[in-house]
Amino acid sequence: MKNLRTVITAALVIALSSLGLGAASAADSTAKHCTGTSGTAAPATRAAAQPVTVWLAGDSTMAHPGSARCPVGWGSQFDALFTADVTVRNQAVGGRSIQTWLYEGNVSGTKGSDGECRLTSTAYSARWQAMLNASTGMKAGDYLFIQFGINDSSSTCPRHVGPARYRQLMTTMVQAALARGAHPVLLTPVAAITCSGGTATKNRGFVNETFAVGSATGAPVVDLQSLSVSLYNSLHFCPHNGDYGSGPVGAFFCNDHTHFETYGAQRIAGLVAGDVRRQNLPLAGHLG
Repeated sequence: MKNLRTVITAALVIALSSLGLGAASAADSTAKHCTGTSGTAAPATRAAAQPVTVWLAGDSTMAHPGSARCPVGWGSQFDALFTADVTVRNQAVGGRSIQTWLYEGNVSGTKGSDGECRLTSTAYSARWQAMLNASTGMKAGDYLFIQFGINDSSSTCPRHVGPARYRQLMTTMVQAALARGAHPVLLTPVAAITCSGGTATKNRGFVNETFAVGSATGAPVVDLQSLSVSLYNSLHFCPHNGDYGSGPVGAFFCNDHTHFETYGAQRIAGLVAGDVRRQNLPLAGHLG
């Protein structure tokens, strides 16, 4: 009986050993298949792209549409051009200059001795305070697109902004973004449609000021005025008979020749995205 138990025990040990060796061999075979015959470790799985928020600050040509069909700001069409890891937060508001956007309700209707609209308080608007919030606002790796210069050219307060004040306020916004590790991108104001014979022409100010801030701070500049005028010429919008409610111009613009229908907003958003790609900004890697 003892000899029988010994034989059975030995048989079990052999069987179990064979199973262990088989499992080990299978594991070795799988490892070699994944790593190659060199035995080096397989490359790490590519990390998922980090979420990026693109913040937009500007006027009605960038803003989300209201209850009416027109205008539609190009910023409302920007999100669709990116991959799913990008969120566009459009904080553009119609009728704002850079100063009234920053100091909503605190810009008076009178000018000071310097020719600038007086501030009744230096408290920032709720929208800018939200973007500066350390927990929920701009974070490292985000982008801040800044486009003003249309309403700023008003001669009267509260919208009036002079060239030096414009540079100062845009620089303030750029520095705030940089301090949070975000990437500021400046845009010259998008053009309305005006014709000189058969040629669309530029019609916005604050272009030099925008480039000056870009040069001083290192922020890239998208020359949206030049890009938009070039697009209008490629689409043969000029000469024009002044009817902005029909034809190709009517499909692109509202009847005020300044703001955009959905199609026009999509084309302008495409110009911005195209220049992001042309300048090889890191954000271009997130374009769809």
